[in-house]
Amino acid sequence: MRPAQLLTVLDREFLSAREGHHTPVMLWGPPGIGKSQIIAQVAARHAAPMIDIRLSQMEPTDLRGIPFRIENRVEWAVPSMLPDAAKHGPNGILFLDEITSAPPSVSAAAYQLILDRRLGDYEVPPGWAIFAAGNRQGDRGVTYTMPAPLANRFSHFEVETNIDDWVSWAYANGIDDRLIGFLRFKPELLFDFNPAHNPVAFPSPRSWEFAHRTLQKFGDHPELLLPTLQACVGPAAGLELHAFIENLDNMPDLDAILRGEPVPVPREVDLQYAVASALVGRAIRAKCTPEAKVVHGHILDYAARFPLREMGIMLVSDMHRAIGQSLFSVPQFSAWANAVADLMLYEA
Repeated sequence: MRPAQLLTVLDREFLSAREGHHTPVMLWGPPGIGKSQIIAQVAARHAAPMIDIRLSQMEPTDLRGIPFRIENRVEWAVPSMLPDAAKHGPNGILFLDEITSAPPSVSAAAYQLILDRRLGDYEVPPGWAIFAAGNRQGDRGVTYTMPAPLANRFSHFEVETNIDDWVSWAYANGIDDRLIGFLRFKPELLFDFNPAHNPVAFPSPRSWEFAHRTLQKFGDHPELLLPTLQACVGPAAGLELHAFIENLDNMPDLDAILRGEPVPVPREVDLQYAVASALVGRAIRAKCTPEAKVVHGHILDYAARFPLREMGIMLVSDMHRAIGQSLFSVPQFSAWANAVADLMLYEA
């Protein structure tokens, strides 16, 4: 399931916890695909606390607690990391990460916590959702087969990569426009992992975020940029990104486009992707300024000039996802929409 759909599912599951309809959710996927980040996004959207427990680092007593004697009976000390309504709040997310990397003894200790929402005398507060994530067998991670009794305590979803969802996330989180343009040009490199080759560095949503950081740190050190990009996303993808960035010297004048000047569209397809992504970034930065409508209108004018109309549609679609419904009030939007209406209807 694509990330945007999973966010909706997890939102509903979070809200349903306080209503008594919550089902624990298990997210499956290879390393670096963004499982943990999706769950963190849900917590952030609801301003709710998230307790992240890495089960692969746990012993059974870390969950169950340790026994202590009171007169002639034994009590159990509840671990302070488990959700407590008085301490953490009435609503939140208990996230059991790396659950497939946990030894069977730890998985067994989690059975009752996941299904019955309790461990001995301890109970998970009613408003807390339980989510888990783990790698699949065959992803060359340290994994154990999930026992059937544990698997039957979850609803299961496999996380897929989706370039549109990633681009929306990237614009919202300030990822470098050059990197967004490159992955629009080469969407197959968003995630390229072959466990049979056992790569150390490979392209994934997580490692592209590392590449974004690398561009900020080493962009002014050209002799270091290529090897540091390759250290993040692997030799081949790092070389392609570096070549893409080197070619951006031939980009048209973005400021002239925003001023409404008749700037020609570059003939090279990679530069067209780069220009489109850069203009979306400029649209976002102009959003809350007095010139927003003028800037957005000039970008719409430019979108209509692309020889391949699908490129203009991609630009405007990304801009709409980034700046919202205000785009519809820009005077040039109607003219642009009419110009591509036949293609939009055909694709629908």
